[in-house]
Amino acid sequence: MDLGKLGTAVSDWKNAVDKLKTAAENARKGMQAKSDKARWAGVNATVTRGFVSSTTKEIADLHTEANSIYQVLDDAHTELAALQKQIRTADAEVRKWGISVQDYGDGTVHCVYPHIRGDTDARTKEENEARDDLEGRINRILSHASEIDASVSRALRKSHGGDAHNAGHSAYESLDDAQVERAAELAKRGTKMTDKQLTELNSLLKWNAKDSDFSTGFYQSLGGPEKTLEFYGRMSLDGTEGDDKERLALTRQLQRNMGTALASATDPDNRSHLPASWGTEFRKLGTRQMELYPGGPNSYYGYQVLGGLLRYGNYDSRFINPIAEHVVQLHHKEPDFFMRNKPNTGGADLDWGFNPSGKAGAGYDPLTSVLEGLGHSPDAAKKFFSDDMTPTVYNEDGTVKKGATLDYTYYDELTNKDFKWAPDSLVHPGSDDVAHAWDGGPDALGHALEAATLGYAYDDPTPTPSRDATSAAIMEKVVQTYGDPDNVKDPMADSLGRMGAGYIDDLNWGLNDSRTDSIFAPKDLDGHAQFGSPNTIKFLSSIGQHPDAYSEISIAQQIYGTSGLEAQVDGGRINEPHAQEIVRTGAEVQGILDQSRADQVHAEGVAKDAAYNKSLQEKTEWIKFGAGVGVAAGAAFLPPVAAVGVAGTLIPVFMDAGQGALTQQIGAVIGDSAETGEMDSSSTIQEQRSVIYGAGHSAAASPMEEFMAKHRIRHDGDFGQDLEGALESGYAKGTNGENQRGVLPKA
Repeated sequence: MDLGKLGTAVSDWKNAVDKLKTAAENARKGMQAKSDKARWAGVNATVTRGFVSSTTKEIADLHTEANSIYQVLDDAHTELAALQKQIRTADAEVRKWGISVQDYGDGTVHCVYPHIRGDTDARTKEENEARDDLEGRINRILSHASEIDASVSRALRKSHGGDAHNAGHSAYESLDDAQVERAAELAKRGTKMTDKQLTELNSLLKWNAKDSDFSTGFYQSLGGPEKTLEFYGRMSLDGTEGDDKERLALTRQLQRNMGTALASATDPDNRSHLPASWGTEFRKLGTRQMELYPGGPNSYYGYQVLGGLLRYGNYDSRFINPIAEHVVQLHHKEPDFFMRNKPNTGGADLDWGFNPSGKAGAGYDPLTSVLEGLGHSPDAAKKFFSDDMTPTVYNEDGTVKKGATLDYTYYDELTNKDFKWAPDSLVHPGSDDVAHAWDGGPDALGHALEAATLGYAYDDPTPTPSRDATSAAIMEKVVQTYGDPDNVKDPMADSLGRMGAGYIDDLNWGLNDSRTDSIFAPKDLDGHAQFGSPNTIKFLSSIGQHPDAYSEISIAQQIYGTSGLEAQVDGGRINEPHAQEIVRTGAEVQGILDQSRADQVHAEGVAKDAAYNKSLQEKTEWIKFGAGVGVAAGAAFLPPVAAVGVAGTLIPVFMDAGQGALTQQIGAVIGDSAETGEMDSSSTIQEQRSVIYGAGHSAAASPMEEFMAKHRIRHDGDFGQDLEGALESGYAKGTNGENQRGVLPKA
């Protein structure tokens, strides 16, 4: 598309605006002023004065209309040009892969590899992933462009008004104004919105939610905090009731989009934002029951409705933390406070409620919701769990309780193994799923701790290393707390695994007792945790009893060990003592995990081993990304795999390791260990344990084997034998149950 023509139109309309502004001023200061001063009388005088006034107004209206058109077109040109730049980047990748982009004719495209005569059309996983990624990216850009096009067309029609003899109708200072107006029109229809209208509202929200001018204007148009909760509450209940899958999908989008927009609108650092009174009002509404449907059988607490929105968006701590504090304090005082009005659906409509996403609870427990919100708000999560946090005590109605103090910290309260989580589920009390009714809370807590310790949202698809002194201090507490296996709830084990993977460098350092003379000691302590050897061993042993955590740490260790070995090569010379220590420590980490896994399987049997193998299979799906695994800025990012529900993981690597070669080597290392990691469980406990140790030993050896092959180090040479000796001693130390006494499960 030639956007130059649109740019020319913008320039032309700017000239028209300037000239009409001058004309309007001349009319006002000239003929209107003279008409007002003239001493006319009679019928002609009345007609003439009216004509002069209407002409002056029409010229002013023409200026208003022209300015509205100019502002809308100017914004559209800026946004479309940015999208076109993204399309051109995608086009370069399309050409690189030899992909054909086919137009479906409905605003979407399909990416395919053209058939070449004589070709089998077989494609590698990497090629297929590249194709799917490009198709999704291009369609998202086109969808955004279509939304801009529709908004501009609508705004131009309203600015013109359809009357060639009467200027000055809807006036906009920006494209945002026009989009807010349309979103407000749709929202006023509430549950009467058709699926097509709700799709349009979602499109407006999706592409503008992070634009604070739009998000602030949209929430103001709803009429305030209480009206906001009424709108979302009704839409949520309407969209989750029954078995209308299309409406449910649209309501899930609305939840995500409105949450993201609320985070943008409540951030005081944004140019446009809602007043702080919105947060105060939300707290007051939190424990007040709202009748969403007059005469309905249920009324709901404000926090239950608000919780659905808080689950999405990166919130500023000044908005979300006071709400989180109030909710935790309410739970501490009365754990079942918000469970009193949970509806009884008999297990027939599990989606019904204020969390259409269905993730981590049905949405009636605001504690789970606010923890999910912290899981998407890393800065807020860090402040909430930090020892530097000075709590504000609130009354039940959300007002500040002046002079009051708490006798607990929020971290200690929520991580207490005896903490009473709410059964935020609508499953039937006698069903097989009832055991999982309490899973939402621990799962959300894990997400919040991930954000606090790693510095990015737990499900961020493109995270960057963001550890600092505060996050490292929280991670030290996490390692100490969850070194006790009784504290680890299954739903949060995957989060603990990702946290461990994100601090794999400091866990290796911890096995060296966090000594300053260790090869793993960081040059700068900022963002690094000092766990010490006993806490490190307990933590690895404890979370190693859970398949998801085991596989996260195992693969992270292979990647970290691979980078560590490569960092010991300088100009063809290898620092042999350091290389041996990296192999030894890495093998010890794997050995601790394997000992924990073997004893857990001994305690729980074949089913548990099958769960370990399944998790390893899922994690090694990362292999299919091949060279797509990103290594930059001291970290390797393994992208999420939606097909198997594996979240992305950011893993520290040695800063001195070469990024280009390292990327390729990581794929090879994981691939080497995957084959053994996926072996079937044997029929006897002894055979199972043998398979576990064999697979684990291979995983521990994989970085060393790849390193030796790459640098042509002979197994029968002195250095090769030293490396193998380091491997065996480290693995033997790790699998020595005496090191983990009191941590491993009993058969």
